[in-house]
Amino acid sequence: MDLRDFYGDSFDKNYIEGRAAALEAEFAAGEGSLPERLFSSPGRAEILGNHTDHNHGKVLVAAISCDILAAVKRRDDGIIKICSVGYKPFEISLNDLAPKEREKGTSTALTRGVAAKLTEKYGELGGFTAYMTSDVFKGAGVSSSAAFEVLIAEIFNSLYLGGKMTAVEKAIVSQYAENVYFGKPCGLLDQSGIAIGSLSKLDFKDPKDPTIDKFPMISGYSLVITNTGGDHASLTAHYAAIRSEMESVAEYFGKKVLREVDYGDFFDSLPALRHKFSGRAILRALHFFEENERVDAAAKALDAGDAKTFLKAVNESGTSSLDKLQNCAVPADESQPVILGIEISRRIIKDGAVRVHGGGFAGSVLAIVGDGEKEEYVKNMSSLFGKENVFVANVRKFGTRALD
Repeated sequence: MDLRDFYGDSFDKNYIEGRAAALEAEFAAGEGSLPERLFSSPGRAEILGNHTDHNHGKVLVAAISCDILAAVKRRDDGIIKICSVGYKPFEISLNDLAPKEREKGTSTALTRGVAAKLTEKYGELGGFTAYMTSDVFKGAGVSSSAAFEVLIAEIFNSLYLGGKMTAVEKAIVSQYAENVYFGKPCGLLDQSGIAIGSLSKLDFKDPKDPTIDKFPMISGYSLVITNTGGDHASLTAHYAAIRSEMESVAEYFGKKVLREVDYGDFFDSLPALRHKFSGRAILRALHFFEENERVDAAAKALDAGDAKTFLKAVNESGTSSLDKLQNCAVPADESQPVILGIEISRRIIKDGAVRVHGGGFAGSVLAIVGDGEKEEYVKNMSSLFGKENVFVANVRKFGTRALD
């Protein structure tokens, strides 16, 4: 299989092959045998559609060239054993798949949740041992948790389900694990982007059967993700508030989610809404409606190869996240690294776009930078946030799957 489909045309062959060889050697040393298969599960870049998926909105998302790499072998004792570089190994039994309150917020919970949902849907599964290594930024907005969830789903799919699960089915199972077992009320953007691959427009009007359209990335530009600091692990309540505020506005109109609300009705009702909801909740709802329009405009521009219009939509989305969605800093946090990263980026980039990346409040900034400016931009952001925190990403063709 061509590794360029996983890591882009400019991938470092020695780095990728060295990671795989080291992981296989570690598996052999720990288990006394070689793994059966190698799997890769990418991070993702959220291009447009910030916090709209959970209200059945539209998004542009790309699978990118950082990944979790897993060396895997079946076992016949009903045990799932996970050994991740830098983390304490853990095991779960397929005979005990009930949610555990003490596991919330952990990879153990995600593993148990995926196994539980797949067992419910397909019947008895088998165990496996997986050794993993990751260069996906943890807690920095490129969805390390979703990459892990979808990886577990694909391992089961490949080893025990004959590969019959679709990418969307894997995403839905993974979302269930994160919502119910992990305890985070996420939408489907992260899991879908990782499972599907490429640069994709996803319309979640029907979350169980989203409309998927794939586009080429505009030529002459690179994605640069900067981890500005902070961790998403303690921010679940802030993410949940965005969703609950949007849904509370939808409930005013007798609907479950904002996608079911007519924008004209929403706008005409602003005086009444002002007496019932906070200004922030109304602004977040306004962000939702406008973001759907921006996704459509950006997708049309990508299809036409119109870089200027595409970048305009990304910049406008970033401004909306800052001003309306208000997810670029934790309230009362004076450090504000994401806002600082965005502001400095705006002063550096002459040809491109910048926005908060992913869930926000902490973590990362996404820049789409003209190739002629890329080197200087990376240099400046590295001096501010550390070279190890600036990542040039390629859009990758494949979502989570085996490398062989």
